Parts: sequence; structure tokens; C-alpha cells
Amino acid sequence: MARQPITDLIHHPYVPPPKFAAPQPGIYKASTVFFADVAAMRARDWKTKVGYTYGLHGTPTTFTLEERLASLEGGTQCLLVPSGLAAISLVAFAFLKTGDEVLLPDSAYGPNKALANGELANFGITHRLYDAMNPGDLAAKLSPRTKLVWLEAAGSVTMEFPDLPALAAPCRARGVITALDNTWGAGLAFDPFDFNGTGAGVDVSVHALTKYPSGGGDVLMGSIVTRDDGRLHQALKLTHMRMGWGVGLGDVETLLRSLPSIAIRYAAHDAAARELARWLGSRDEIAQVLHPAIEGSPGHDNWRALCGANGQAAGIFSVVFDERFSSEQVDRFCDGLKLFRLGYSWGGPVSLVVPYDIGLMRDPNVARWPHKGTLVRFSVGLEAVADLRADLAQSLEGMAR
Repeated sequence: MARQPITDLIHHPYVPPPKFAAPQPGIYKASTVFFADVAAMRARDWKTKVGYTYGLHGTPTTFTLEERLASLEGGTQCLLVPSGLAAISLVAFAFLKTGDEVLLPDSAYGPNKALANGELANFGITHRLYDAMNPGDLAAKLSPRTKLVWLEAAGSVTMEFPDLPALAAPCRARGVITALDNTWGAGLAFDPFDFNGTGAGVDVSVHALTKYPSGGGDVLMGSIVTRDDGRLHQALKLTHMRMGWGVGLGDVETLLRSLPSIAIRYAAHDAAARELARWLGSRDEIAQVLHPAIEGSPGHDNWRALCGANGQAAGIFSVVFDERFSSEQVDRFCDGLKLFRLGYSWGGPVSLVVPYDIGLMRDPNVARWPHKGTLVRFSVGLEAVADLRADLAQSLEGMAR
């Protein structure tokens, strides 16, 4: 009996010829993976990249992106997760258990603190905040219960740049795992695994691929990169499997297309942000500019030591308005902008602005914020700098009325 057309459609024997070459790699969208026989199925090891077992454990497409990201950040192994916060969560759950303690800089990404206050606390994992600009404070807070220390450069929103080598050193001496949120550096500003060519760095680098690797403001994804002998990566990979993390292959395709231009885009964002930051610093409405690459910003010397005098910096910065301007006036300034749009995140083509109440973000017992004025963070996109400057000028003038 002849097979029905629908069966032939599903089991069609045609296989395209091999060795197709093009600028972009092929996109393999799969949950199910076929095996030649039972022996091959039983012999396949999902923990390595020598074969394929199931979509969650990798396809040629995800393996390609992982390898390219590991190379970008100077690592050897990479895992993909659905967001930057998912990357932070995976690190926490891979390395912490009930009774352990994690240390976080007070300047850390807010949701990392929320994770510590929420899920980690619920699992009996404690945390303490340290002053990222005081390595001695971190060293003093290390205890036998400390199993993980987070670092972040530059600090979230307030943009202070810590002395990363000095923060990592006591952790390394005590055998405590260090993890860096390297989204700002993007694998371009400095090598997270090799500070200043010393061969020493952090153990784990996490990256919100949502930002510069994507570059379009349209993808949510995160990565975890390691450069150890495999011990840390295997612990992360096992937790990754047990938690069922997966990423959309369409999003992976977008990242693979945008990643080759990351260095060019990063440099353009950087140059535009520095020009606008310096211009805002000349305005009497602004009490302080917070940008690691600009002299006078907190931690500028640390940035210069790690990234070099002509080093790179991301295209984000913050300013503190003179305290004579109320928060309502600063809100009016943000609302008055035409090209800068109100929105979270950064690294995309459209410039963004967000006002913050630093009193709600910083623990006064850890690091006192000296300014009383309202803080505003800018993410500079790819628009013409002259147009962005004109937009800032018109809104500053409108705010003062």
C-alpha cells in the first residue's frame, strides 16, 4: 500500500547538499534531535559539545554563539540564558546553598539585590552589602560562610568605577568565587579574566546580551562565561539543565547577526556619550557628571588603570542636577526631551533617559551618597551628537522656566 502524501511530506528523503557557505551561520531550530540508532542515543553526553541530545542542551546555532561570546570575553566556556538577570540567578543557584553568604556591592544592579532579599533569603542564603570603592570593606566582610562575591564595573546608575584587582585579590586568597557583571564592559573595555595582563581576574563573567551584543533594543538574553579548568562551568551547566533554561533560536540568530558590529557600535556610543557628558558638565544646571572616563568622576583613576588612558567606556553616564532644581523640575526636563526617550536598558540605537531617586537605591550604612540633587541617567544611542545636544539644551531651558 502506497504511503499517503502527508507521510511523504513529513518523511521526505531530500537532503540538501553539504558545505554551504555564507556570511551568516545556519539557524537550527530544534527541540527534538534525531539519533542514528539506540547505541548513539545512549552514548551521547549532553554535557559536552561533541554532539547533540536535546534542544535545551544546545544546537549548532547556540553552540556557535556561545563560542563567539566566550572568545569575546576571553573565556573558554559559555552558557546562554533568557536574560541578564537570569544569568545572575543561575550563578547564585549554582554556587550557593542554605547557610552560605553572598557579598554584593552597594552599587550593584538593583534586581541582583532584590534576588538576594527575596529568593536567596527564602532558601536560607544570607547576603551583605559592601562599599565597592573601599576594598578594605570587602576584605573585612569576608567570612567562612562567604561563598560568592559579586563585582560590578561601573556601578549601576551612579557609575563609580571600583578597583577591580584590589577587590578580587582577597577573594582569590580565600578561595571565594568572584562573579562580575560585565555588561558595561561588554568584553571590550577590559578583560574580566586577566586584569592588566597579570593573569588574575574574576572567576565568572555575566553579560546582559540585551545591551550591546544585541544593539537593537529588541532581544532579551544573557550569558555566563568562565575560563577555569571546567569545574565552575560544569557546576553552572548542571544547574542550567536542572532549571530548564533555554533561549529562542530566533533571538540567537539576531545576536549572531549583530555581534560582528559590536566593537564599532560600542566605540560610537562611547564617543558620543563622552562629548555629551562633557558638554553637560559645562552647564550650571549640573552639579556633577558621573562617567568613569571623565576626570573627576568617582573611580576615574581605577578606570584609567584598568582600561588605559585611551581606553574604552560604554555609552551611558549619569548627571546630578544642582539641588536648586526640584525633582519635579528634573522630571519636567526628562519629559521635555524629544529624541531621548523614557525607557530602561541601554545599548540600542535610540537614546534613553531615566531619573532616579538615589536615596531609594543606596544603603547609607554602606556608601553615603554626597549629593542632594536628583540623578538622571542617559544612554546615548546612534543619533547625530549635534541633534542630541540641541535636544538637551532645549529641555534644560524649558526646565528652568
